[in-house]
Amino acid sequence: MNIELKEISTFFETEYPLNKDGLRKLLSLFKVENIKKGTHILNAGTEEKHLRFLNKGVIREYYATSDKETNINFYTKPQFITDLYSFNADSKTKKQQETLSDTQLLSINKSAFRELLKEYDCGKSFIDLSFRQLLKQKELFEYNRITKTAEELYNELFIYRPNWLDKIPQYHIASYLNITPETLSRIRKRSS
Repeated sequence: MNIELKEISTFFETEYPLNKDGLRKLLSLFKVENIKKGTHILNAGTEEKHLRFLNKGVIREYYATSDKETNINFYTKPQFITDLYSFNADSKTKKQQETLSDTQLLSINKSAFRELLKEYDCGKSFIDLSFRQLLKQKELFEYNRITKTAEELYNELFIYRPNWLDKIPQYHIASYLNITPETLSRIRKRSS
């Protein structure tokens, strides 16, 4: 098996088991993309046209207005990074995504993916499970943002997402926590 497809193959075998023929065909459709640090890979106001899997690297996802950017997620391990709502609904995204390191993505064109779903009838469970996970994550994120202090949120990152604290610049972490970098610095001092 192609080394670039090892992570995504493992992902499907453990998270979304598909029949062997369907999986083999799906993997054959993915294209490898090597992307430089600082590249925007998704822009607000555009439609998500590819199912994208992060193979290596770090990506930030954020909302932007004319005067502010607010980080909403970071991707640091092999996983799908597609705006599934935009992808599935054929609608424009409100999100932006930028590479924070040199990155390797695997991508498949939306039309090719939909053809595969028709041919193997194996993707409905993938889409359904992905949406359920996305909604669960969004609900937890919103609940935590409303009910917890920035310090509590930082401590959760320290416990549940320590790789974020190692791989992501602190000013991006501060934006994610909706605090200033100076406040984050004070929280970090108290927590150490």
